[in-house]
Amino acid sequence: MNTSASGAVENVQNSDLFEKAARAGHFVSGLLHILIGYIAIRLAFGQGGNADQSGALAELGSRPGGSIALWVAVLAFVALALWRVMEAIVGKKSDEDAGSVTDRLKAASLAVVYIAFAWSTYGFASGSGESSGQQNAGMTAQLMETTLGKLVLIVVGLVVVGVGGYHVYKGVSKNFLDDLEGYSGKAVERLGIAGYVAKGIALIGAGGLVVAAVFTSDPSKATGLDGAIKTLGSQPFGQALLVAAGIGIALYGLYAFVLARYAKM
Repeated sequence: MNTSASGAVENVQNSDLFEKAARAGHFVSGLLHILIGYIAIRLAFGQGGNADQSGALAELGSRPGGSIALWVAVLAFVALALWRVMEAIVGKKSDEDAGSVTDRLKAASLAVVYIAFAWSTYGFASGSGESSGQQNAGMTAQLMETTLGKLVLIVVGLVVVGVGGYHVYKGVSKNFLDDLEGYSGKAVERLGIAGYVAKGIALIGAGGLVVAAVFTSDPSKATGLDGAIKTLGSQPFGQALLVAAGIGIALYGLYAFVLARYAKM
């Protein structure tokens, strides 16, 4: 990338307004995780709902002012996605150097994640949102029609399991503290540990269900995070497991609020 273009990106990065908009993406992510946790606990007591992003977005949209909140969430996720794109190009604003190749690849992958978040949120804001579980099952059914599609599903499932494992590792090792700037304390450590481990376990379950769907030729099993959480409910002591999962995911949401204020940008 030429020097003038790189300088232009850095100038945009130095915009306080843009940084605040990107930080709002962390806040929205935290709010959605809290809602997912709330839905999981609600499921434990026999009530309905989808314990995933689509369920959280539907819950948010059903509240007074929900339509406005969804459009704000779209803008916040777009801002955070663009911020990650800039990090992939020139590195973090807080880094003295341009950052390693690994850091840039991580920023690029996060940009893809937040673009997906923005797109699904846009669907609910515009009134065309669909259940993530139904979308996953439908896509899985299509891919399972060919051998190549089955291989793709297995790879995707294993990648999700790997991401979940990394979340667990990041929580147990407390590496998430490296993402923060100017704040530390036992309360944040506990939030991060519980949140990352709980979300990691849920992702491992979601990825495992994708792989299981392939080997059992049952695409209905590949229902993502919602399916993984509901599978917990069908186990012995399922109610307690659902409550524990809900609390853990909600704690990750609270940690995301900390990121909104103190994340290195």
